[in-house]
Amino acid sequence: MTRIDFYTHVNDKVPVAVQLTCKAWAQGLSVWLRVPDEAVAGHLDQLLWTHPKAEFVPHCRSDHPLVAETPIVIDAHDHEPRSHQLLINLRGDQPAYFARFARLAEIVTLEESDAQNARERFKFYRHRGFEVATHNLSHHRF
Repeated sequence: MTRIDFYTHVNDKVPVAVQLTCKAWAQGLSVWLRVPDEAVAGHLDQLLWTHPKAEFVPHCRSDHPLVAETPIVIDAHDHEPRSHQLLINLRGDQPAYFARFARLAEIVTLEESDAQNARERFKFYRHRGFEVATHNLSHHRF
């Protein structure tokens, strides 16, 4: 069963996604990053190249020819996931395919609309029998 973690009270989802991705990569996990649009995909792509803790994190966009061979994939177009270890969701809805993954990370900002959408996703997962953990990141700096 998918392990689901909500990372809450963050100002910006992208730096948290970078941290989680770097940690997962260091542990040998593949990551599918589900992002809302090309602007977020581009920002995430840039940070994965320049973030000091990232060093070298092999990644590409979901429409890249090497997507099948790349462990970290950024998806802004709802392509079919190529990996099933860690799904990081930066969108406001739950992905239909989340249960195929060993882990799901939901990142939630302080914005009320984002928090409300996250509460709905939390209830959705919990009502379907998934164990859901929360991590308040209000005291962390990214």
